[in-house]
Amino acid sequence: MDACHRQRLVSGCLQEKGRDEASLEKTISKKLTIKSNEVRYLCGGNCSGGGLFRQKITKKGGVIMISFYVNGKKQTVDVSPDTPLLWVIRDQLKLTGTKYGCGIGECGSCTVHIDGKAYRSCVTPVGQVQGKRVTTIEGLPKNNPVKKAWIQEQVPQCGYCQTGVIMQVAALISESKNPDTDKIVNAMDDVLCRCGSYPRMKKGIKAAVEIARKEGKAS
Repeated sequence: MDACHRQRLVSGCLQEKGRDEASLEKTISKKLTIKSNEVRYLCGGNCSGGGLFRQKITKKGGVIMISFYVNGKKQTVDVSPDTPLLWVIRDQLKLTGTKYGCGIGECGSCTVHIDGKAYRSCVTPVGQVQGKRVTTIEGLPKNNPVKKAWIQEQVPQCGYCQTGVIMQVAALISESKNPDTDKIVNAMDDVLCRCGSYPRMKKGIKAAVEIARKEGKAS
């Protein structure tokens, strides 16, 4: 990870009570080894999809080219493979609906879908999504049950975190059309809203489940 991105993550997290710079550096540390055209990462425990994984990455003219799909469109970027996916989405692809919140994958503001599952893009290296399909809030259809429910129930207050919340709920409902209370709690437990709009979020989730259920019967 280059110094610029590391400083972004650290400076964005130092306000967390009880966290010093050394511990944050340890939390966000990633090891990168490039051998031939293979990239191996070892992510810290807070990294979404953490653990050891390997992806094939194309080298063109000495530059590492990473290709993946965003909202159905193929994208190729020449950033460092350990660049957080969040900054590629926002800075390179100019899709600014995905938000920076904490920088360590603990608040959910940056949530996107990777092959249909919810991931925290602030701690997901772009090299991990080589060849995969990424969906951001801009790519979620307007008629998605969660978007409909969020408008119906007027869920957001300031709205900053809500794009990530919507993506988290959309992944949950896609996986389970009628999730029980335990599934909802487990999926939403690490999603933070600084405005405290949790009661409206709860109503929005219930409404989204009901909309999805009705649309499923009609189809």
